[in-house]
Amino acid sequence: MNASDQEAATTEDTDIAEGQDSADTARAGMTPRQARRLRITAASVLMVLVAVVLAIRLASRSSVLVVGVYGLLLVLCGLVIELSRRGRTRLGTYVLGTGLVAALLGDWVLLP
Repeated sequence: MNASDQEAATTEDTDIAEGQDSADTARAGMTPRQARRLRITAASVLMVLVAVVLAIRLASRSSVLVVGVYGLLLVLCGLVIELSRRGRTRLGTYVLGTGLVAALLGDWVLLP
């Protein structure tokens, strides 16, 4: 190799290394482990909040529908925790969001 070939190879290596660095910095999101822990924490906090709301609602109105609506949300929170443990964080997020919306609608529509 002559000097110009060596410079071209060095320039290509530098460009490749810079491209990898920019790709690494562009993908600076959460790791899968962090995402799982975040979903588990969010589902656990929501589970505690739902349990508190369930206790408050049962104190004011004892109804099977109250237990059914909030009990279902508690079960869904447990399901999300288990899905997150198994690495299905995106599915767990969809289940948690859908369950929360369904519980809120059920509370608004079913419970007087």
